[in-house]
Amino acid sequence: MNASLQLVRLLQLASPALPVGAYTYSQGLEWAVESGVIRDEATAGRWIADLLRHGIGRYEAPLVLALMAAWTATDVAEITRLNGEFLASRESAELRAETAQMGFSMRRLLRDLRDEALADIATLLEDQPELAFPTVWAGIAATWNNDPQAALTAYLWSWAENQVMAALKAVPLGQAAGQRLLAELGGRIPAVAVDARKLPETEWSNFTPAFAIACTRHETQYSRLFRS
Repeated sequence: MNASLQLVRLLQLASPALPVGAYTYSQGLEWAVESGVIRDEATAGRWIADLLRHGIGRYEAPLVLALMAAWTATDVAEITRLNGEFLASRESAELRAETAQMGFSMRRLLRDLRDEALADIATLLEDQPELAFPTVWAGIAATWNNDPQAALTAYLWSWAENQVMAALKAVPLGQAAGQRLLAELGGRIPAVAVDARKLPETEWSNFTPAFAIACTRHETQYSRLFRS
């Protein structure tokens, strides 16, 4: 029952029904479509898979694991440091606004869930002026006693699913194409999660120039579906 409950909690955290507005962001993918870099299923899959491996997999993924460890140890100084590091790592105004807005929504969700087990997280975060989404997400996952590797896998799946859904709308692609992309990305996620656990902080890197340019260009894109 305990393992089953942990699985249910992870499914809840990875669900597109999580009220944080993730579906309103494309993280530069919409501009990649506008510019012709993404134009079909194959190019969408390549863009998302490359970003999974070289961007989120080498920075955001190990940071989520470090945040879960800090939450488990109730290390407020480390949580604050990692939160600040992630905010500072956002290359564009759009990316920073995204994580801050989603972090704000996650902090509000802490109260709305009415789960006494999460009360300590809400208290610890009261003095934080700005919260990144991974900071609060990792706190809830750790408090619900989720295995860090399983939690990271769910986190990466949620990100990949949101990217595929953005591609379905922006390219556009059909539902079957979306499922093929998710199957391919899902096959890559476990290895990315394992590699993230082995990566020391001195080797964390989100050096993805094309992604940063895409996010910056999207901020001034004339016609767009997604938020900036």
